[in-house]
Amino acid sequence: MEQSLIRLLRANEIECRIATINEKGLSLLLYKDARVDQRILDETFGAFGWKRSHQCIDGNLYCTVEIFDKESGEWVAKQDVGTTGYTEKEKSQASDSFKRACFNWGIGRELYSAPFIWVPAGKAAIQSRDNRFCCYDRFSVKSIAYNGDREINALMIVNDKGQPVYELKAKAAAEDNKGKQASSKAAQTKKEPQGNTISKDQMASLQAELDRTGVAMEAVQSRYRIQEPGTMSEELYNKVMLALSRTKSVKAA
Repeated sequence: MEQSLIRLLRANEIECRIATINEKGLSLLLYKDARVDQRILDETFGAFGWKRSHQCIDGNLYCTVEIFDKESGEWVAKQDVGTTGYTEKEKSQASDSFKRACFNWGIGRELYSAPFIWVPAGKAAIQSRDNRFCCYDRFSVKSIAYNGDREINALMIVNDKGQPVYELKAKAAAEDNKGKQASSKAAQTKKEPQGNTISKDQMASLQAELDRTGVAMEAVQSRYRIQEPGTMSEELYNKVMLALSRTKSVKAA
């Protein structure tokens, strides 16, 4: 079974959620819901060609999504664990574990190639209440495009009035490759033997990209569910640096 069997997400299947917010602006996170996963599984494998089940392991709720492989005549399974939401603990864990298992099958995996999306305060109605910032604007994906590697290379997000608040224009192939080479070079920075951690030089490269883009470390931690930035894996560091390389500099935002 090829990952290319699973189509890329359409604009109206992607939702936006505020990840971080301050007086200067807010960052948005792109995500899909479980209904999208179910629809794509039905489209790709047929209503009777897949199944899901849940298992409780060490107090955590896991979801297993199985696909029937017609060539071998066997069910192939992929599993992942869910996290708890603020309300309806069991329901949120079940939904989250299902969505994560579907990510393992390739559904919506392209969302990880998105740039960090920053909406400046001038394009959002940010308010201060009870010593914290909030925004009740609703944002949606107006259009999206992908390159040959199934990565996002063009994106437009609008507010509830239909006004554009963020736009990423497609880059020429040469320019896109240049960005990948830059992130790869940063990822190859000499590591210090610290176990499953990134080096001081890599941390400095990460901070330099955060300064260039204006992306807050909290936004990175929220998107990739990182507790301590310095302890992220090499693979995760590479993903973060690639996403930052596709993000506009703060001066161009």
